[in-house]
Amino acid sequence: MSKESVPGLQRTQAPFRYDIVGSFLRTQSIRDARAEFEKGNISATSLRKIEDMEITALVEKQKGIGLKAITDGEFRRSWWHLDFLWELDGIKKVEADQGSIAFHGKDTKAETIEIQGKIDFTVHPFLEDFNYMKAIAGDSLVKVTIPSPSMLHLITTVRKVDYQPIDLYKDNQSLMHDIGAAYKKAIAAFYKAGCRYLQLDDTSWGEFCSVEKREGYEKRGFNINQLVKDYVTMINEAIVDRPSDMVITMHICRGNFRSTWFSSGGYEPVAEVLFGCCKVDGFFLEYDSDRAGDFRPLRYIKDQQVVLGLITSKSGELENKEGVIKRIKEATQYVNLNQLCLSPQCGFSSTEEGNLLTEEQQWNKIRLTKEIAENVWGTE
Repeated sequence: MSKESVPGLQRTQAPFRYDIVGSFLRTQSIRDARAEFEKGNISATSLRKIEDMEITALVEKQKGIGLKAITDGEFRRSWWHLDFLWELDGIKKVEADQGSIAFHGKDTKAETIEIQGKIDFTVHPFLEDFNYMKAIAGDSLVKVTIPSPSMLHLITTVRKVDYQPIDLYKDNQSLMHDIGAAYKKAIAAFYKAGCRYLQLDDTSWGEFCSVEKREGYEKRGFNINQLVKDYVTMINEAIVDRPSDMVITMHICRGNFRSTWFSSGGYEPVAEVLFGCCKVDGFFLEYDSDRAGDFRPLRYIKDQQVVLGLITSKSGELENKEGVIKRIKEATQYVNLNQLCLSPQCGFSSTEEGNLLTEEQQWNKIRLTKEIAENVWGTE
């Protein structure tokens, strides 16, 4: 399954030596348009036209800065994950308890999902969104970001304290099978539409790395070590039929809302199973703070690329270039330099509210990422 890089240290396929997680700060025009739409002052068609214009401008900025893979910035979404999940068959958008996801000092909107029927993938608006990106991307590779299969299971069953399975899913393995099968269809549909770079965003691993959260789930009867194995199996089933020219990566995060987080802990509790057995082509790993621990868990990496998230998206202050290079060198104790890449640790706007930095600071972060990567791995 290994996807080979070109001779030397440059890479001509994803993930790239300097890459991005996906989301960008929403522009004021997007913010204003979405607010007017919520008030009923403009139509969905009018909103989409404004989104189209802002996404087109975003694409040109990404090209101008030299990114090798571009996204739509998640400009059409309010959440990094829920907008995709609540459009799946069998999933219902519902109100959540306020503060049900405990970020440090911040509350998210009270929205979530629940299972109401058989989970499947038939039609989905994200395909139309991808088609627009493909039409305006030119020669640039379009990166699609969607939540991992793990997130659907985690949100609806593990996090939900009063979860009661519907009759169809009394057997949890049946639920996981259907989630994996739905994602397999989704991946096939994106490939057919022309997608060759897909990223699965996943905060479940961040939770399973947290001593506090593991203890909380185990007190409710969950076997976290078994859940880790089950999630890797489900993800592998979802991606097993992808064509050889489609790259699928996974981004692992510990929460990213208004520059805050909701879990801490190094990768060691999940590393052997996740890094050693999950058959994605690369991992985007959060490493911008001590919440992520050290690089030692990377010893379990097989042939996947590892994109080190050493540039924080949570603040506008620029990292010390030599300090980042030093940390990349530290990581080579466990992973060959040719398997490493660099990116911000997360997107800049995992929800439409965005992190606490300016657009100029956002672009400066990406310029710094590119500059450091070219210093370490050379330019093409």
